[in-house]
Amino acid sequence: MRRHALTYRSFGNPLEKLNIETTEVPSRAEGKLRVRMLCAPINPSDLIPITGAYSHRINLPAVAGYEGVGRVIDAPRKYSYLTGKRVLPLRGVGTWQTILDCDAALAVPVPDAIPDVVAARAYINPLAALTMLETWPVKGKRVLLSGAGSNCADYLGAWAYRHGAKEVAGIYRSDSRIARLETLGIKPISIQDASQISDVARKSDLVFDSLGGPVAAGILQSMAPESTFIAYGLLTGQAIQLNTKPSAHYRRFHLRDSLAKTSADAWQQKFSNIWKLLGQTDMPRYQVLPGQDWRKAIEVALHPKGQKMLLDFTDWRQ
Repeated sequence: MRRHALTYRSFGNPLEKLNIETTEVPSRAEGKLRVRMLCAPINPSDLIPITGAYSHRINLPAVAGYEGVGRVIDAPRKYSYLTGKRVLPLRGVGTWQTILDCDAALAVPVPDAIPDVVAARAYINPLAALTMLETWPVKGKRVLLSGAGSNCADYLGAWAYRHGAKEVAGIYRSDSRIARLETLGIKPISIQDASQISDVARKSDLVFDSLGGPVAAGILQSMAPESTFIAYGLLTGQAIQLNTKPSAHYRRFHLRDSLAKTSADAWQQKFSNIWKLLGQTDMPRYQVLPGQDWRKAIEVALHPKGQKMLLDFTDWRQ
């Protein structure tokens, strides 16, 4: 059996550093599930580590990709009931490959009613959004999202209303995002409208920021005392630099930090909640391309107005 994997051996531009590597698959390690990948999305959180932004915690060479869905083709006796079932093979090796082994206790079974394209995207953004809303309750509060139009902001906005938020506004870069935001009930604010951003920031109780950089700094400086600013992303690639100490409470959120304290049972319970929410949420459309067309898919994903992309690994046969 042979494995095809999108691998990087040094840091830099993903289009330059990623290469398809084909190897023989070794024997399955004890306690692991062997999974044949079906599909995986392309997220900023998949591409940013390739640039070297988190080089201190990545051992090279590495296979790219943090989420996706696959089918179990071999399992330990204790988990034999999963053979032939779809799972999310998470928190292990990269998912942008055709065959991988994952921790059986952390593999998340996928309900039959959930399509592959939904299951493949059920980890990074949904789990981050749900965890943040549980950590910083929004009931009765005004919420502002930066980087609106991203998948995580979509979930934050839609689910904030389910958690009782009074109002949700979102800062967008491309006009192509406006219709989507309005469909979700999120008030769209152009990133070019500094005056409106400042005004909404002053009235917001909670800000979930995925941008960083000057926009985030301006928001933080405008916020009222006792409001809370949560930094959970850095899509601009720029840190937040302030001239004076802000009045708002500043908090950082990293999904990996919360997962480090999560037991296997609690991990599985989180996904029981996520499956219910995803079944009630209108998710953005994805364009699906064969895994061997990964370069084209990444080019589209990197474009500000580009459609969300999904890699189909079933075109690579053993």
